[in-house]
Amino acid sequence: MMTAAALATLALVCTVGAWRLTRARWPYRAPHVAIVLWQALGVTWGLAGTGALLAYALSPYGLGVLNGLHAFVTSVLGGHGPPEPYGPPRILALVTGLAALAVLIVVLLAAGAQTSRARHRHRALLALIAREDPVVPGVRVLDHPGAAAYCVPGLRSQVVVSEGTLKLLSSAELTAVLAHEAAHVRERHDLVLLPFAALRRALPWSRVVRDAQSEVSLLVEMAADDVARRYCSPRRLATALLRFGTAGSVPAPHGALGATGSSAVMARVERLITPGPALPVGVRYSIVVFSITLTSSAPLLWLIPH
Repeated sequence: MMTAAALATLALVCTVGAWRLTRARWPYRAPHVAIVLWQALGVTWGLAGTGALLAYALSPYGLGVLNGLHAFVTSVLGGHGPPEPYGPPRILALVTGLAALAVLIVVLLAAGAQTSRARHRHRALLALIAREDPVVPGVRVLDHPGAAAYCVPGLRSQVVVSEGTLKLLSSAELTAVLAHEAAHVRERHDLVLLPFAALRRALPWSRVVRDAQSEVSLLVEMAADDVARRYCSPRRLATALLRFGTAGSVPAPHGALGATGSSAVMARVERLITPGPALPVGVRYSIVVFSITLTSSAPLLWLIPH
């Protein structure tokens, strides 16, 4: 029972932490660090929430969650009952915990498979309609008058811009946008967003999950902005974002990440033009250490006998 209570407390801490993090402003000062914390909260919440139910249901075995599940399956297949009679509360907790864990895994796999199929179809389409341009070597160019710039992540990643973008942006602004897209590809921001998209599918009614997905999406764009700032002036990138906004940019297709894909473009522009003070290095390391500790806590509690 102690393990179940600890896991339930951990899940509650993650829920409150996520709610508070959606209202905090320090993440904008260190988006990469905030993304690490968000991932830790998401993984820990899933394991702690389902683990609390399973720990309560399997407590008669006294072996922990993982070993308790093994003992339960072995006893059922062997025709033996649990060490003590199972009442309705434990049966309900076991069924709910297993169902919740299965839903989280299935939704995550389904979201990944759907995104992978969408990217495969889009790459095939790009092979037919996109072209190379010596002005932007290594970038696929679409003959479309609208403003579009996005990347298709994956093992065969591609950065795509439209003809309208080439005409809209100056050379420096185009460099900034391409650096932003290259950052998405290099840092695999698509994998950062995937678990939160899966959680949104599993819990579409949850305001915390919806806000978390929106916040992580914005942080991913800010993280790419920070990388792009190493190769160009922040004002150039901010100007490019504003040009996209006034030109009515074309949204990125499903499975892709775009420079103007965030709904909070003005927050990014303001951050680029008037950046706040950087988060102290000691605070950054403390948050990373806390995130690692938090992520490891739930798996350890799954293993501890109770």
